[in-house]
Amino acid sequence: MPQQDMSADDALADFTIREITLENVSKRVYLAGTGPAVIVMTEMPGISPHVARFARWVRDAGFTVYMPSLFGRDGVVASADEGMRVFRKACVSAEFRAFAAGESSPVTVWLRALARLAHAESGGPGVGAIGMCFTGNFALTMMLEPSVLAPVLSQPTLPMNDPAGLEIAPDELVAVRDRLERDDLTVLAYRFAGDKFCRAQRFAAYQDALGDRFVGRVLPDEAANTDTAPFFSVHVDSPHSVVTAHLIDEAGQPTIAARDEILAFFRERLTVGAAMRSGRT
Repeated sequence: MPQQDMSADDALADFTIREITLENVSKRVYLAGTGPAVIVMTEMPGISPHVARFARWVRDAGFTVYMPSLFGRDGVVASADEGMRVFRKACVSAEFRAFAAGESSPVTVWLRALARLAHAESGGPGVGAIGMCFTGNFALTMMLEPSVLAPVLSQPTLPMNDPAGLEIAPDELVAVRDRLERDDLTVLAYRFAGDKFCRAQRFAAYQDALGDRFVGRVLPDEAANTDTAPFFSVHVDSPHSVVTAHLIDEAGQPTIAARDEILAFFRERLTVGAAMRSGRT
């Protein structure tokens, strides 16, 4: 993939745009690529050039990307003020549970339906899903949908007011744990050591809830890119976005290793490894 200017707006011209209605709710979804589906859920404050870059990496690894527009203006480099307005609007939206531990955001019902649709359209053994920041935990709740086989939680931030809280209903958490055991699946998760929005207590809570089915990776703060977009430079005062805004796009960087591990995880669960487990070659 050619180098892209992350400081300029992204027209997203290489994505197909669809308006998809599920559960009586319509959302714009950006699609690209071929192969098994991966749902890429944006971080705050929307589908930025960094989020789109990650989606293209997933596409180029051999997957069909479904990238729903959940908040913000698609493709723009938001100003600090605009990004904060998007954040505040999402915090009071009925679709999200920004400050409620032990509750799942209602939008995850729509995202599970999107996973079902993506699996039906793209084929393969199942679907991958990655959430980031505000959407970070959504990939875990999406495990209630049987087609989701490869969940990735990148710096899961919700609930905002409880560092050890988990943004999922207790009965749903039990159901997810049972499914992970039954289907021999794992959850990948990433955070920076000094992240003030996704702290060590949250990963400890995931570990307590999911046991060895939770695979948490903690990156050193010095591995974070310090040249960030306005929203991050003003409002995010710690390393945070592992595979997007704080990723350093250079060989040998820990954030690039994290990206590659995620792509390998999708490949193992959705292509090569899935074929081997079913006895195919």
